[in-house]
Amino acid sequence: MRIGIISSFPPIECGIATYCQYLTTALKEKGADIYVVCHKGGSGKKVFPAFDYEDGDIAEKAFRMMTRFTPDVVHIQHEFGLFGRHFGVSVVPLIVQFRLVRIPVVTTLHTVYQDIPREHRIIIESIMANSDRVIVHETYQKAALEKILEGKDPGKIVVIPHGAREVTPVENAKRLLGLPSDKKVILIIGYFRPSKNFELVIDIFPEICRRYPDVILVVAGKIRGTEHRGYRNMLFNKIARSPNKDQIFILRGQLPQETFDTILSAADVVALPYKITSQSGILAHCLAFGKPVVTSDTEVMKDIIGGHDAGIICETNEDYIEGICRILSNPALEKRLSENARAYVRDEISWSRIAVRHMALYKSIMDIPKIDSHIILVE
Repeated sequence: MRIGIISSFPPIECGIATYCQYLTTALKEKGADIYVVCHKGGSGKKVFPAFDYEDGDIAEKAFRMMTRFTPDVVHIQHEFGLFGRHFGVSVVPLIVQFRLVRIPVVTTLHTVYQDIPREHRIIIESIMANSDRVIVHETYQKAALEKILEGKDPGKIVVIPHGAREVTPVENAKRLLGLPSDKKVILIIGYFRPSKNFELVIDIFPEICRRYPDVILVVAGKIRGTEHRGYRNMLFNKIARSPNKDQIFILRGQLPQETFDTILSAADVVALPYKITSQSGILAHCLAFGKPVVTSDTEVMKDIIGGHDAGIICETNEDYIEGICRILSNPALEKRLSENARAYVRDEISWSRIAVRHMALYKSIMDIPKIDSHIILVE
């Protein structure tokens, strides 16, 4: 089975790029022949940079490159902004071109909000009309898209969760990072942007210190490119003015996988106070490492964290304070949340399991002649 994937790809710094790398690795382990066509900057074996973010002819460049590999199925990893100007509208003619030459298309929609904005809806309607299947990560996202379909072709939308690695935490992670090994670590990690709401944790940190003094706050992240520079500066100014700034550590710079894993391994609790989210790669990593999380009450967090008892859902600042302090001061609670998180990964969302579900989906839409004979797929 030859699968063509169109996406951003490492070493480009992008959550979709990282997702694509994990997915393609898992698919290859299941025997799929994978070709990735990506933005300029991506690299790797059978990875072919063909277009850039602002190109006016993204659709034509991606289509021409991908058709050289004669894929059985094309899988597009969609995020607004990955496919040019005007909310990435170039993804629409790209899908249509594959449809014209009868190559089946699967599109994963990585951002679907419960209340879909008008601009998103215009793009999504066209994607859904022309893709053979559309993948979302959460059941509430499927419900939001079904409203658009208005009862037509309900089998087109498939829920496949965001995958997670099965990993072993890095030993002596605090020492490797130069953090005090006798302190509990609260971690906020990821790209700095206003929707992450990281300032909430900085604001409540003094009260956490009052209730649980043997704690430090680790802030690990950066802006992507030049976006949200003002937000980053605001966070750093809050840290500089904090009465407990001596207990706050900032980890700056690139976060390659090994460093990222070490940082996450050093955490005792991870705070994800997001104002809005459709899915979270950071959450998947937290679950993989068995790190208890305190998080906001967005739909995705309630479904995953609340549904699997892998953390504490918070609505108010006081909820965050109490939740963090409960985890820090209660080893039995921390252990239970950690074990539940790792069990959820192992039993439901490991990349191996996610790859199997993708392979079954690909096979269901492949153009295989219906004849009374044995058909063996070979490369």
